[in-house]
Amino acid sequence: MRGRRGDRMTINIQEHMAINVCPGPIRPIRQISDYFPRRALGPEGGGRDLREAPARLAPLALAPPAALLGATTPEDGAEVDSYDSDDTTALGMLEFDLLYDQASCTLHCSILRAKGLKPMDFNGLADPYVKLHLLPGACKANKLKTKTQRNTLNPVWNEDLTYSGITDDDITHKVLRISVCDEDKLSHNEFIGEIRVPLRRLKPSQKKHFNICLERQVPVCLASPSSMSAALRGISCYLKELEQAEQGPGLLEERGRILLSLSYNSRRRGLLVGIVRCAHLAAMDVNGYSDPYVKTYLRPDVDKKSKHKTCVKKKTLNPEFNEDFFYEMELSALATKTLEVTVWDYDIGKSNDFIGGVSLGPGARGEARKHWSDCLQQPDAALERWHTLTSELPPAAGALPSA
Repeated sequence: MRGRRGDRMTINIQEHMAINVCPGPIRPIRQISDYFPRRALGPEGGGRDLREAPARLAPLALAPPAALLGATTPEDGAEVDSYDSDDTTALGMLEFDLLYDQASCTLHCSILRAKGLKPMDFNGLADPYVKLHLLPGACKANKLKTKTQRNTLNPVWNEDLTYSGITDDDITHKVLRISVCDEDKLSHNEFIGEIRVPLRRLKPSQKKHFNICLERQVPVCLASPSSMSAALRGISCYLKELEQAEQGPGLLEERGRILLSLSYNSRRRGLLVGIVRCAHLAAMDVNGYSDPYVKTYLRPDVDKKSKHKTCVKKKTLNPEFNEDFFYEMELSALATKTLEVTVWDYDIGKSNDFIGGVSLGPGARGEARKHWSDCLQQPDAALERWHTLTSELPPAAGALPSA
């Protein structure tokens, strides 16, 4: 195309290829030059920039793909427990049931089956197993695992995994992470996909069925920052901040749960403390277990006579003690006392390792304070409550001998 003899008017390549490629029906562009302005010749042959000219016509806004395709997106808080899409099933689907038993403070997880898992081995199959982890929380303290199914992309487990000591507060704040991995005996196990279920979606004593596609997730514990790309470092930082936000400010690392029974016996005039059991304790030994025992103190303890200790349970993270300790004391004096409960890992020939502890008394907070006050207000009533063990070592316990 020529405008004047000897002058060639070039046309930008974008004009030749100007089409709207956004998802959905192609929309006509009425005036291509408004989107791709070029320098035109002025009356005196000089160049004039026409970028200000197209102000009267705004470019077409790109709508979200879902809106253009007529798809509907769920509102915030909506529950989507089953879906199937060619774009999201590349990793496979997992079917499972969750049941929160409020009376026994247990969370029952029934891992049923998976379909269409991503092949991970040279033979085009995989050796899948499922891991459960409650977030936030210590990895080893609350990790449960199914058996491994060999050479299959459609494994059937039908296994029931149970978390004990789950309170209403946990249901409100915690998230259950369900990961599917491929077991490899010659190298590290490989991650296939995961699902994260907020426990607030569960209703007490009502089983909820899930059939959900696995998702890709960047692990929170990644390699050194220098070996990551900028995008990967950003995602890692985001996930760490998200988990810290879920955990809340000032919240210490969880090291397991302990079930305590408190009862003030008005006839014997004393406090009866029952150490019932612990659940999902942090592993302190190289074999992935601990040898736990429990110590109790009633503070302040001027004469240092309030120490009681259970027997040691070997190689377990879910010990059952069922031992009772009695503190002879008037009810009025008990109101100023604090009961310190600490859990330790027994080691031969060296200092015992502190697993976690909890303090119950007028200076405690949350469930620990409520349990103590209910015990004083309801004499002769045995009150059992689950308590979270934290990594904070009570000052008094830190100066105690390890035995």
